Amino acid sequence: MPTRNTATALNDSEGQNRTGTHLSTNIIIKVDGNTLGAVQSLEITEARGIKMIDEVGTDGHIDSAPNTSTNITGSCNRIRFDKMRIAQAFSRGFVHVHAQRVPFNIEIQDIFHDSDPSNAVITVLENVWIQDIRYSYQTSDYVIAETMSFQAERIYTMLNNTNMVQGGPNGSTIILNSYEQQADVGAFTGSIDAAGLINAFLSDPRN
Repeated sequence: MPTRNTATALNDSEGQNRTGTHLSTNIIIKVDGNTLGAVQSLEITEARGIKMIDEVGTDGHIDSAPNTSTNITGSCNRIRFDKMRIAQAFSRGFVHVHAQRVPFNIEIQDIFHDSDPSNAVITVLENVWIQDIRYSYQTSDYVIAETMSFQAERIYTMLNNTNMVQGGPNGSTIILNSYEQQADVGAFTGSIDAAGLINAFLSDPRN
């Protein structure tokens, strides 16, 4: 049964009770095929600059466009566990930030929505560089927690080797733009790499 105003589903298609809230209890974090354990939190931020275009004689923005590439940053908080410091837990053969020579990839498998592991939503952070590692020894708490911040060159997400977003749930409408979908799975570093950007605003937004 959907709600009256927004059509949000309260039950499944057969009228049974359902849980639609996304939980983090079935998240697997991997680096080079090794599962990362004792993780307390993993935070990822994607951000880019947007330039607002103004003109003399007009009170307001007349246009806008991205003016920087997307920066992908993140942090991980982990309990020092199983004789491994945080860089070691990420399958690195070193302890300190200055020792990193080559970047690595982080794979996040989200299997909450489907019991079949082959249908996991997989997000890949590509070419990750460690930015800083922080930890402290305290008399008030003998458990040692470490925090690692990092930057990545690219990020993309796939569901069973195809696009995760393929349509709207409960009949809702999602505009599927081919270039946006290709960028989402890593075909482009960004969707504005593709030609015809100006014409895309003048015609069908799905092109």
